[in-house]
Amino acid sequence: MRTPLQPSNVAKQLVLLFAAFLALVPTIYMVITALKSDEEYAIDKLGFPHSPVLENFRSVLVDSPFLYWMLNSGILVAGAVMLSTAISVLGAYAIATMQFRGRDTLLAVSTSLMAVPPVVMIVPLFVLYTRLNMVSTYSGAILIYAGLITPFSVYLLVTFFRTVPRELYEAAHIDGAGQFTILMKVVLPLSLPALVTLIVVNSLYVWNDLLIAIIFMQDDAKRTLMAGISVFSGRYNNQVPLTMAGMVIASAPMFILYVLFQKQFIRGLMSGAIK
Repeated sequence: MRTPLQPSNVAKQLVLLFAAFLALVPTIYMVITALKSDEEYAIDKLGFPHSPVLENFRSVLVDSPFLYWMLNSGILVAGAVMLSTAISVLGAYAIATMQFRGRDTLLAVSTSLMAVPPVVMIVPLFVLYTRLNMVSTYSGAILIYAGLITPFSVYLLVTFFRTVPRELYEAAHIDGAGQFTILMKVVLPLSLPALVTLIVVNSLYVWNDLLIAIIFMQDDAKRTLMAGISVFSGRYNNQVPLTMAGMVIASAPMFILYVLFQKQFIRGLMSGAIK
């Protein structure tokens, strides 16, 4: 027999539906505006398009360097996320499973770096990069992004690695496996949800960043997507549908990434709360 709905449950569902609606309104407006012509947008700015057009998307992809900007952002995302993940996995495994002096202090210092705003490091980093001739280089930007996302990565992975049963480590040691073998063949396969969560969150951070991209990628040929969008929106300020089409294209890769790995992403978020 179906359990009758309680007033408290109905209220919770209504609140969640309202919150979801508020979150989706900007996205819906962006998509429907991108499908309008300039004339239709001038007549009706909030309504749905009567005759959807795709010309705005063609113009963005063909008549502007949007694809080059996306490629540059993709290079930075792939490089920073791979470098940070590799370092974080090794560091988090050592902190979570090994006994050594200063382990808790190391974790505390790493975690505290999450509270440091990136803007306070801009001046010393820029002076350093200028002297090393690393401004407007992929490797320089990748190092900065990897440094910014590694503290969170280490914190998340330490939390997850500590939920792995100790019996699995002991059984692997009895079988003669070394620490690196245990990490690669026992811990990482069990940590797939946490790793996927890490990759998605860090990819979103690097993809959407504007501050580092503008200051450290000054070469027009290496301009990232967010930096390019700031120029694009200013250039086509009077063509709102065209600008919105650019926003849709810019949002698509991260949206697809989340949709593909949403189950693992949700499991990774919940893994630290449920043991």
